[in-house]
Amino acid sequence: MGPWKDFLKRFGVKNSMKLAKGSKSWILSSLLSGLIFFILSLFLFTSDVFYVLFLVSIFLFLLTVFFVMFFRDPERTIGKGIVAVADGKIREISELTDKDVGKSILISTFMNVHNVHVNRMPFDGEIIKTEHKHGFHLPAFKKESERNERVIMIVDSRIGIYKIVLIAGTLARRIVPYIKKNDKRKKGERIGIIRLGSRVDIYLPKKSIKKVLVEKKDRVIAGKDSIAEIND
Repeated sequence: MGPWKDFLKRFGVKNSMKLAKGSKSWILSSLLSGLIFFILSLFLFTSDVFYVLFLVSIFLFLLTVFFVMFFRDPERTIGKGIVAVADGKIREISELTDKDVGKSILISTFMNVHNVHVNRMPFDGEIIKTEHKHGFHLPAFKKESERNERVIMIVDSRIGIYKIVLIAGTLARRIVPYIKKNDKRKKGERIGIIRLGSRVDIYLPKKSIKKVLVEKKDRVIAGKDSIAEIND
C-alpha cells in the first residue's frame, strides 16, 4: 500500500481519505495507459506521431486525477435524525403516496460530477428487498428520468418502511450497490455508489416524520447532514 499512498499524496489526497470500493481498477487502468503512451512518445520523439502520443498520455494522466477525486470516499461524522443519503443539491421535496411506503415524504438529491458519489444509509434498518431496473440514461434532473436505470432498496426500520432509489443519469452508466437483501445497516454506513453522477430519492413514511430540515436547492453531505427529524 506504500506506493499507492504515495501516488495519492501527489494529488493532495490525505492518508485518511479512502477510495470507493472497486475504484482502483479504473484509476490504475488510466494511469498505466498514460504511462504506456508517454513512453511510446519518448521512443518516437522525432516521429510525426510524437505529439499525438504525448497529448493522449497527458489526457490519460488528467483522467487519472479525475478518477482519484471522483472515487474519494471520506470518513464522516454521522448526523442526528434522518441523514442525507447522497452528497449534492436537494432538487425536490414533496408529499405523495408510494406503493411500497404509503403516504410518504419524497426528498430527492441531485449529485453533480464533483460530489462524492458513495451513498449512505439514512437511518438504521434491515434491507428487505433490492431490485435493479434497467432503463434509459436521461439527465437525472429531468422528469423523464423516471424511466432511467435504477436500484431500489426497501428498508424496514423502527420508523416503518422507507425506500431508497439510486437513479442513473446521462454519464452514470453503472449503479453498484454494496448491500443485499436481509443485510442490516446502521445510519451512515455505505450502501452503494453511482458512477459518474446522478440522483438519489428517499421515500420516508410521513407518519414518522416530525419535521423536514432541508429545503429545495440546499446542499447536503451524505451521512453528516440531517434532512429530517423523527417523531419521539
